Amino acid sequence: MKNQGQLSRRQILSAAGFIGLATLTGCGSGDDGGDNKDLSKKQDGAMKQYRVGDQFKAGKALTFSLLHNNMPNYPLKQSWLFWKELTRRTGITLKATTVPASDYDKKRSLLIGAGDAPLLIPKTYPGQETPFVSSGSVLAVSDYVHLMPNFQDKVKKWGLQPEVDSLRQSDGKYYLLPGLHEKVKSGYSLALRTDVLDRLGLALPTTWDEVYAVFRALKDEYPDRYPFSDRWSAPPNSAGALLGYLGQAYGVRAGWSYLNASWDQAGSRYVFTGATEAYRQVVTYLHKLVDEKLMDPESFTQTDDDAVKKLLAEKSFAISANPQELVQNYRYNLQRQVKGSAIEMVPAPLGPAGPVVLGGARLENGLMISSEAVKSDNFVALVQFVDWLWYSDEGQRFSKWGVRDVTYTESGGRYRTKDGITLMGSDPDAPKDLQRDFGFFNGVFSYGGSWALVSSSFGPDEQRFQDAMARREQLPVDPAHPLQSVEQEQATLWDTPLKDHVFQNTLQFVLGKRSLDEWDDYVSELKAKNMDRYLDLHNKAYERFKKEHA
Repeated sequence: MKNQGQLSRRQILSAAGFIGLATLTGCGSGDDGGDNKDLSKKQDGAMKQYRVGDQFKAGKALTFSLLHNNMPNYPLKQSWLFWKELTRRTGITLKATTVPASDYDKKRSLLIGAGDAPLLIPKTYPGQETPFVSSGSVLAVSDYVHLMPNFQDKVKKWGLQPEVDSLRQSDGKYYLLPGLHEKVKSGYSLALRTDVLDRLGLALPTTWDEVYAVFRALKDEYPDRYPFSDRWSAPPNSAGALLGYLGQAYGVRAGWSYLNASWDQAGSRYVFTGATEAYRQVVTYLHKLVDEKLMDPESFTQTDDDAVKKLLAEKSFAISANPQELVQNYRYNLQRQVKGSAIEMVPAPLGPAGPVVLGGARLENGLMISSEAVKSDNFVALVQFVDWLWYSDEGQRFSKWGVRDVTYTESGGRYRTKDGITLMGSDPDAPKDLQRDFGFFNGVFSYGGSWALVSSSFGPDEQRFQDAMARREQLPVDPAHPLQSVEQEQATLWDTPLKDHVFQNTLQFVLGKRSLDEWDDYVSELKAKNMDRYLDLHNKAYERFKKEHA
């Protein structure tokens, strides 16, 4: 699951793909030569026969270390039923190194760089593993997926091999076990006060042109207020959620899904995202909202709490949302403060790109495994455990819902928390919370899965939203262009300064601190920061990889 400040929500689309790669010898089968590795001395605690659907149970009690992304709304507790039941079922105890969510990416890098990382490193989005490949700090997990029957089964059954192949590095291997989704699950869009719209005779908008018209009408009625005041503004990628779903309408990665290099289908080459015409149009649209006082300029700097307070105080009438925030925060609190209020989340408004979602969206955050793990006599058991917990139907159901008839009930595929337990606002008055008090539905463990499981927690609002988004076309994943280690080191040196310049100037253009007439100057500044040389690396890598695997 994604949370308020995470790149996912930011990096879920960050991998580049190569559709034809599955035709390679050894690729597409899920077996990357791992059978040739001598694992005969690493079987301690492993199951001799482990197949799809089997309950993994270690042959003896084992403990594995894990990096734990600690969420502020359900901080880790040693008393969680999750830990106790996991050990009972699998024989495995997890020793967690806890890191605050706000500092997770930085702390993960420091631990890996210092050689102190736990064996299991979850909550890693596609693309975030790349800096650790050349050092050998993380395991080439593709060498060992032959030990993971549930992972292989889902990749094959759901046709995910092209997306998984998109994670391969220049050596042909991949170093991240991604979360796997049967279907695309969209996350964020715009929520609006429907009672106010109804009073003014306004319909919910379906396009960004209609969003502008609705905001214009709201401004005419309430000239002293901003119709739209937004959240998720943590730097450096301010308004990451908004830019993400607005960018999608223009067919460009922006906000949390931003990447410097993106594929230009017409030109058959990689181009610099922040210098494209589509990105300029995104920036221009937001500048128009701010310039006409339809959008609160503090949307790009304020805290989430401040944005929500403005909504609840009726200083604004629209805000970015995900289905959980819509129900358990906005609607719950509005109904207690504003009599007769109503708020709805619309399917992401459409723009010039039409009804599409960006490619690669069926891969979610996953986990890296420290390269130290393969030295252990318990290595095979660890891989089997990972396969069961993160990829088996039963492991995924356990991580999400917990223990049947203790934390949830199920009948005919319909799941409900037990009486007295709430999940993301399902029963606001319940004394217990499935995440906070029991440790289930934890974003470290619970993501991906079949559509039946993923949708089992949907309330009516999210069901409508997801049904609408599911009818949209998923664009192809970008063609693969894995950089060689020397190229990657150079690209990394250029990547951050370029990205920082894009983010800084996006904000300046939107807020009117820099004129859009200076767009060409901005592009020249990117060139001075090695934009063209950066793209040359990616395009040469694409041509090389295409030639090698034609």
